[in-house]
Amino acid sequence: MQPIIYLFFPGTCAEAMRFYAATFGSEEPEILAVGTMPPEVRSQMPQMEDETVMHAALKVGAGWIYASDDMTSETPAMAGCNISVSFPTMEEAHRVFAVLAEGGEVRMPLEPTFFAPAFGSLTDRYGTRWMIMADEPEAA
Repeated sequence: MQPIIYLFFPGTCAEAMRFYAATFGSEEPEILAVGTMPPEVRSQMPQMEDETVMHAALKVGAGWIYASDDMTSETPAMAGCNISVSFPTMEEAHRVFAVLAEGGEVRMPLEPTFFAPAFGSLTDRYGTRWMIMADEPEAA
């Protein structure tokens, strides 16, 4: 069993997933837009724009992020949970933190803590909450 994060966006899913792919050095996300659905299924959603993302999948490291545009436009902003990502080097943790923070809100700067050489939290420009950390360096 492998839990997978599933995010909902207010019409910005494709943009956000491509941003995450570039940020994490992943391949392009798989994006299934409403307009690519079989006609018999598409006809059941006439109110949806063709570009609306029904489902997207992005491989990040050994895990996945799934997402879609919120078809109801009623999902509140992400609260009460965060995506936590730990990086093998301080440099990579700082790079990703800076990219995700651009246009977002830093809740805790990336800095040393008692449990990690660097830890910080932020909400990115798409409303996704992140906790970023660097792993302890391996003893020589």
